[in-house]
Amino acid sequence: MADPLSAAALAGGLSWASGIRLYMALFIAGWLGRMGWIDLPQTLQVLESPWVMLVTGVLLVVEFLADKIPGVDTVWDAIQTFIRIPAGAILGAAALGQMDPAWTTIAALLGGTLAAGAHFTKAGSRALINTSPEPFSNWAASFSEEAVVAAGLWAAFFHPFILFVFLAAFFMLALWLLPKLWRGLRWLFRKLST
Repeated sequence: MADPLSAAALAGGLSWASGIRLYMALFIAGWLGRMGWIDLPQTLQVLESPWVMLVTGVLLVVEFLADKIPGVDTVWDAIQTFIRIPAGAILGAAALGQMDPAWTTIAALLGGTLAAGAHFTKAGSRALINTSPEPFSNWAASFSEEAVVAAGLWAAFFHPFILFVFLAAFFMLALWLLPKLWRGLRWLFRKLST
């Protein structure tokens, strides 16, 4: 079993990343595990299965394409609300492997919370970006999210301390941004309903 710091980083990184790009997180973890570059806990080794990698790879491509089309990305995010957050909870618990059930329960709760925070920050900001008539800001946001998820997963797998600093900075930004996003979305819904 991995040391507690690495297990916590894996749990936090996968949970957070699942809130933004679930299928990317699952595919990368499975691929790196299959290549022998990381050692996934037994509870996550299923991600290395060729069949699981095929499904997560196909869904990764679907999500990649859906996320580049203004409007479609908002519908995709709405649907993914019911998938990303529970997946973040499951990944948080599974990343701890065979630890005490109290710890895996805490990891599931925190994993779901990390996924929810990341998801609502992403979905809210993208809904507001979609009000722009040009697609370039949407594409820039989408590619930026993919780069940030890749960097976060790199830190989770190889540099736990960097991940914890990154997550702290991300959630400080999210706490500052979410009230503004909420006001912007309320304004948008009022404008659309008139």
